[in-house]
Amino acid sequence: MLIRYGKEQNGKLKKKAVVYTQDEHKINAADVDNDAVFITGRLRANGYESYIVGGAVRDLILGKKPKDFDIVTNAAPARIKRIFRNSRIIGRRFRLVHVFFGSRIFEVSTFRSQKDSHAGNTYGTIEEDVLRRDFTFNALFYDPGRQIVVDYVNGMIDIRKRLLQPIMPVELIFKDDPVRMIRAVKYAAAGGFSVPRNLERRIRKEAPLLGGISPSRLTEEMSKIIRSPAAALIVENLEKTGLYGFLQKEAADLMRNNSAFRSAYLKSLAGESAPAAKQSGVPSGRQSGKPNSNTNVTPNVHPLIALIRDYLELITPWQELQKGTWEECRDFFISARRFILPMNPPRVELEKAVRLVFAEHGIVVKKTRPVERRHERKNPAWGKPAK
Repeated sequence: MLIRYGKEQNGKLKKKAVVYTQDEHKINAADVDNDAVFITGRLRANGYESYIVGGAVRDLILGKKPKDFDIVTNAAPARIKRIFRNSRIIGRRFRLVHVFFGSRIFEVSTFRSQKDSHAGNTYGTIEEDVLRRDFTFNALFYDPGRQIVVDYVNGMIDIRKRLLQPIMPVELIFKDDPVRMIRAVKYAAAGGFSVPRNLERRIRKEAPLLGGISPSRLTEEMSKIIRSPAAALIVENLEKTGLYGFLQKEAADLMRNNSAFRSAYLKSLAGESAPAAKQSGVPSGRQSGKPNSNTNVTPNVHPLIALIRDYLELITPWQELQKGTWEECRDFFISARRFILPMNPPRVELEKAVRLVFAEHGIVVKKTRPVERRHERKNPAWGKPAK
């Protein structure tokens, strides 16, 4: 273990960070994306600091193989753009660079300063940037070239203790960004981390702050949750802390008032509730009230299925739906849209999920014709979330 020092204003040396070597952090280099390694190496070759940062480093230390890799550097966005031709600058308040490798995108950001408090967007140093991050285990900097992890906030210790610790003061962290409450619960459930009592109390107290978050951000968070192997546990903990009502209000209300729905809903999120599919006119187990060993089981082939299946089971008279026409089934599509508000996924994705649930009961819903789509655009209940 190495120590990184820096000078104070009086010229004295002060410990700034702990540097862990490969023997200590034990990150498997084979789990690091080659393109992310190329980006950090190219920036360093041009004289700039560059690290992989955030959740990817946390997962690598935990022995997981990350899907997304974020990168930070002291190079300004315009300079990053000149180094990588396959890139573009995005953002207005705080400019970032997206570097493209085929269909894959790597986000490269410049160190941010605390000059204008936590809400500021002034470029700064790595020492300032680390203090802008949410939790200690998300504030580790990994240099894949030298295979070192730089730790300014004891994040490595907290990972080993499986402890979720905020970097910002608890009275500020969720006011600065209420979505951090969702992420705190998600990180704790998915990684087996414990949440300090004072932080849990703060989450329960400040849950109403999520009421001001845009549907697009909530949709993004829910999309990540339902794709997680720990989705059921995350949702259960979000419900216990009073947050799930801001993500899925109708589902949270049903979970609170209907124990059978709650159990079925959590099983669907865990991938344990794929009902028997109907074969050419043979009723499924759910319709007949008893299992049917001659039917196949349809897995959760679409993430949204877990959110809507058990609600559709409650409201849909399966025995009365025989034709599968759009006119016959349209109201159930509209109900599914309303049920998952404020989440607002693309219409085509929700339609696909609803059709798959209907197919589990042997009902093939015919697709709408162009003229029907034009008619539906005039219906605000289906086209867009209610204001």
